[in-house]
Amino acid sequence: MVSLAEGSDANMDVTSGPAGSPTTHNARSEAGARRGLDGDAVFRVLVTGAGVTVLALLGAIILVMLFGGVQAFSTFGPAFLVSNVWNPVTHHYGALAPVFGTLVTSVIGLLIAVPLAFGAAFWLTQLAPARVSAIIGMAVQLLAAVPSIIFGMWGFFVVRPLMAHYVQPNLRHTIGHVPVLGALVQGAPFGTGLMTGGIILAVMVMPFVTAVMRDVFSSIPPVLKESAFGLGATRWEVMRQVILPWSRRAVVGAVVLGMGRAMGETMAVTFVIGNANRIGWSLFAPGNTIASLIALEFPESAAGSLKLSSLMALGAILMALSFLALCASRLMLGVSSRQARR
Repeated sequence: MVSLAEGSDANMDVTSGPAGSPTTHNARSEAGARRGLDGDAVFRVLVTGAGVTVLALLGAIILVMLFGGVQAFSTFGPAFLVSNVWNPVTHHYGALAPVFGTLVTSVIGLLIAVPLAFGAAFWLTQLAPARVSAIIGMAVQLLAAVPSIIFGMWGFFVVRPLMAHYVQPNLRHTIGHVPVLGALVQGAPFGTGLMTGGIILAVMVMPFVTAVMRDVFSSIPPVLKESAFGLGATRWEVMRQVILPWSRRAVVGAVVLGMGRAMGETMAVTFVIGNANRIGWSLFAPGNTIASLIALEFPESAAGSLKLSSLMALGAILMALSFLALCASRLMLGVSSRQARR
């Protein structure tokens, strides 16, 4: 009887607490649940803070550019956007020449880089042996890690002499008499100009676009390609009808990423573009970009001066161009998606 009572008391101690408190197992479960809720709340606060911080940084950069360029916009008005004069002596500044140079060099760079990047990514993922693909893929990543000033020095000592001694003279001799195309190759063969800057940008942008496309092409489910090959499709048909539709958004994103890198590049373009604030038809004529002009003129701009305000206004215009490029890519994706659904 004594042992039975002691056993009963022991069971009561294990299964119940004093004054009707919950059991030990339930208490531990509720404590764990409370800890889980606290951890989830902390995680939510952290990730929300990270997103708000990124948005706040973007807004702060935009506000600094806009408020810094208020003096230039108020002084010149809309004429600041359409004037190609940049004269610190007379304090007359315009954004058209550097905007023109930025757009032309970026377009040239993308026209050269995107087909090469697409071909390289497709070959690395679909045609090349695994060992060769790994080696060349690592080389592409190393090329993307090269500092931009190295590309500028390489362009100045290698690409510029080739353009001056071989490319432009041969083009002038070949198509110089053609009414429209001849104007694109005129000018003194200095080697520096919009075309040289575009080529350097193409070399710089291609590794980034190739790396993104390679990752996207590698992530395509093999069953899609195998099904197409099983139906008798060629590699070209698989690429055009399977790979491209499946990876359309990522490919457009890679192109936009390359465009942003091209429009914002500074030192490499400064070495080879000629740094002349003028607009001409010739692709071999010296020019300028927004980024290179800011890099050259910013150290010589006094605080609060009209010149500094004009440079800040150019920075705001460059951000607007990047935003417009992103919007254009979104519109193209929307149009292509609607056509695909039809």
